Amino acid sequence: MVDLERALSVARQAAARADGIAMSYFQTANLAVERKSDASPVTVADRHCEEAIRETLRQAFPEHAVFGEEYGHEGESRCLWLVDPIDGTRSFIRGLPFWSVQIGLMIDGELMLGVSSAPAFGETAWALSGGAAFVNDRPARVREVARIEEADLSFGNLRSLAGGEGWGVAGQLVARAARSRGYGDFYSYHRLADGGQDAVIESDVNILDIAALTVICREAGARVTDLKGRSIDLATTSILAAGPNLHDQLLSLFHDA
Repeated sequence: MVDLERALSVARQAAARADGIAMSYFQTANLAVERKSDASPVTVADRHCEEAIRETLRQAFPEHAVFGEEYGHEGESRCLWLVDPIDGTRSFIRGLPFWSVQIGLMIDGELMLGVSSAPAFGETAWALSGGAAFVNDRPARVREVARIEEADLSFGNLRSLAGGEGWGVAGQLVARAARSRGYGDFYSYHRLADGGQDAVIESDVNILDIAALTVICREAGARVTDLKGRSIDLATTSILAAGPNLHDQLLSLFHDA
């Protein structure tokens, strides 16, 4: 039996350690940037943050497995920590605050807790499965809207949407929705959870990007699936998160695409 309250406390400690490390590098001159095999950028800050997170998790839960962005999968366990030490590295490199420390826990294939910390914004969100969601100690709840025409939508990487079958749907939604945004990375999910945004649509993600955010939005009252309506799992590459009524309307459009 996993003590989820203890796991959440440890995850928040790990995120706080990573926050301090990341902020010590953020907006500093001559931050060295390397390219990984997939051409995505990585910095020493990413690596140091993940090392600190892994150390904190390992000390508390040596029997658990960890899957991280920079150092891969370590261990075998029904409990798998999912870690993106700096989600939004491109923003981090350019001195923009749209990046965060993401830590989620999956048990027997189900996402059970999430911590999303954005120190450049001074904002942390977290949730446990079956409990409430919080943004900076405030209970968070999605705003339910009746129609797409009343909704504020946020899109992720438009380049990937433009190259896929959902591009026509995205165009329809921009024309119909009350407002369309593209904040990027953690920010739209935090705003969805606290009622400042009504839906998030992304077609270029991996589980490390969205594990923690899935739990936070789900426990704030959102329905979270991929763009085909499937549950979020280790193989997920897209996401649709919204209040239940709006989610149904949006999903029907993507189903028909």
